[in-house]
Amino acid sequence: MTHTDTVLVVGEALIDIVERDGADAEHVGGSPANVAVGIARQGVSASLLTRLGRDDRGRRIADQVTASGAGIHASSWTDAATSTARARLRADGSAEYDFDIVWELDAAAAEAAAGAASVVHSGSIALFLQPGGEVALATLERAREAGRVVTVDPNVRPALVGDDPRPVAERAFAAATLVKLSDEDAEALYPGVLAAQVLETIAALGPQVVVMTRGGEGALALGASGHVEVAPLRVDVADTIGAGDAFMASLIASLVDDARLLTGDADALHRALRRAVVTAGITVSRPGANPPTRTEVDAAL
Repeated sequence: MTHTDTVLVVGEALIDIVERDGADAEHVGGSPANVAVGIARQGVSASLLTRLGRDDRGRRIADQVTASGAGIHASSWTDAATSTARARLRADGSAEYDFDIVWELDAAAAEAAAGAASVVHSGSIALFLQPGGEVALATLERAREAGRVVTVDPNVRPALVGDDPRPVAERAFAAATLVKLSDEDAEALYPGVLAAQVLETIAALGPQVVVMTRGGEGALALGASGHVEVAPLRVDVADTIGAGDAFMASLIASLVDDARLLTGDADALHRALRRAVVTAGITVSRPGANPPTRTEVDAAL
């Protein structure tokens, strides 16, 4: 793959209303939107298929996404209000969320957009919340059948995914070429199961590479050449908002840079993981979902 290849990101875009020290601050968010921004900041062509209201919040999201260099698919616009997520920061900088979100997708537009892309990514609320979840899952499945590279980050939100998110997550994993999940996702989907066994369980469904992020412990991956582990970038944490999305965006950019990442090349996988932990580390060192540019990552490697 080359930098002329296009990544299609399918999923929610919303406004994060962050409660901090008794005051509200609004930030552009939504895991897939963050991923699209992160990919574009790595110099890779990206387009976001989402659901945006024709209101001030929707325009702010579109402005940030397009300012990064990513595009907004034309069918993303709606007359309904733009979705929001209220984030309450815990003492350690992590966040818990309350969502006000409606998720709908045009199936024909999703299929057409995926057909024009080399890589198709989805995850988070977009997979689990109906009616759009079924469209997102079917889009991933058709993309994989058509020979596209498909990436998935379940980014499980317990308040939104129902009592048993595993069947939906595993359907997405089965359609994926590469899966990235966090240790929190792993605990939600496979409670009590060791990290290495979670990776093996997911890999058995069909992905060529499975990656688990582990916060301050770095990341672990399973590819055709076996397990690969990397340490985190040590930084002073402002908050963890967008860290996983920045990591995912970096992995996708690495896929575009070097297809050997998928073919069992342990060095390529290690380089991709190292780049991703650096990208995530830079992101958590500053407030909100604000992923770094390729130049910033190169300077920190």
